[in-house]
Amino acid sequence: MRERKKEMNVISIKKHPEYKDRAIKYFQSKWASKNSMKVYEDCITNCITTSNPLPQWYLLMDNDNIIGCAGLITNDFISRMDLYPWVCAVYIEKEYRGNAYGSILLEQAKKDAKEGGFPHLYLCTDHIGYYEKYGFQYIGTGYHPWGDNSRIYGITL
Repeated sequence: MRERKKEMNVISIKKHPEYKDRAIKYFQSKWASKNSMKVYEDCITNCITTSNPLPQWYLLMDNDNIIGCAGLITNDFISRMDLYPWVCAVYIEKEYRGNAYGSILLEQAKKDAKEGGFPHLYLCTDHIGYYEKYGFQYIGTGYHPWGDNSRIYGITL
């Protein structure tokens, strides 16, 4: 019997608010510090009721297991506030890496950004070589309020 390739499912918290609590816990476990727990809770909670196209928060599911996440937000705590929207908090569980599952989240963010009327999409990262595989181009350096800097990438939608 041949094994079928797994079908991953992207869940938009805005469209499926029943995932809100799971999403908050997951994002907090991967991205939050003790001081930023409320940031994720408040932003994810309020994405559900806003009429604005941003923010969006996504879970990548393998059946009922969360295996990754990403967000689509107005600014990723970076100095280039003239650029938006931003893909943020992209994460794939270690045992699922190497299967291009991150591209599923990136494609959903691109689709929703375009539907929201945005001509470009941006992200900031320290990774070199990953996002370029999916069409993002390096455009410069941005600065975070806590003193770090990150590479900024953009893509035309």
